[in-house]
Amino acid sequence: MAGPETHPNLMAAASGAPTRLPDDPAVDALIDRGRDAFYEVLRENPASSLCWAILAEGSLMTHSEAADIAAYAYARTGYHRGLDALRRSGWKGAGPIPYDHEPNQGFLRCLWALTIAAERIGDNDEAERCAQFLRDSTEEGYQELSQQEF
Repeated sequence: MAGPETHPNLMAAASGAPTRLPDDPAVDALIDRGRDAFYEVLRENPASSLCWAILAEGSLMTHSEAADIAAYAYARTGYHRGLDALRRSGWKGAGPIPYDHEPNQGFLRCLWALTIAAERIGDNDEAERCAQFLRDSTEEGYQELSQQEF
């Protein structure tokens, strides 16, 4: 996918302080309980964008039509759960969402997975919108995530 044009994000600069999500309890649960407990942790933490990102990324790695559609659904779920969390954290619909703040990474990974899944299923307008949203939110995150191969 060709990257969006580089341009200054005037909305981010004008919107004030970066938004930093609170810690995601699923992270500690996954570390403590391991891979075999993943679905249990997800059921206990359905608002965890990180868990939805992991599912979406795993599906994208499968490279099948069905898996790409599943990835789209997983990524969209994590994206919307992340938007809810961002709004609760004071985000007003624009502005920086730093990638170096670990709790933000689940949402940002979902946003990138949604970009890739949308492109694969032919929803090009959505793919472009999501890629630009990621870039506007965090150039650092965009640069790092866009290097991943699924």
